[in-house]
Amino acid sequence: MAVTGRKPKPTVMKKLEGNPGNRPLNENEPKPKSGIPPCPRWLNKAAKKEWKRICPILDTIGLLTHADMAVVALYCQAYARFAEAEAILTKLGTTYEYTNKAGETNTVKRPEVNIAKDYSQIIKSTCVELGLTPSSRGRIKLPSEDDEDPFEADFE
Repeated sequence: MAVTGRKPKPTVMKKLEGNPGNRPLNENEPKPKSGIPPCPRWLNKAAKKEWKRICPILDTIGLLTHADMAVVALYCQAYARFAEAEAILTKLGTTYEYTNKAGETNTVKRPEVNIAKDYSQIIKSTCVELGLTPSSRGRIKLPSEDDEDPFEADFE
């Protein structure tokens, strides 16, 4: 049976957004070890470069755990494949001339156009999951340095 409705938002995201719905937070949600997970060895060179760029950003805002390794790896590899397809399109263009067996010449779209499109969709969906789009980032409210820690007030 399929699960319907919106995917539940992680508690950390709700807290960062200020819990706009004022619904009870799931304090029993699994809490994987935070920090930057090890980079998978199977990522290609460009994907590893993206891993080194994006992981510190996600870690700094508190949105990265060791459990997120697969989705970050998916994002990085898709990013690398997208960049590879775009480099080919930049060099060769989006179309080419094709002559069929009947001798008719047609202008057809390069396969890299669809490859870039497919990977751009993967990038977009993983960016939303990771809080890396302007709209998903806009919903996150980080505490300011002036904000008082409610737990510290008990000990003063």
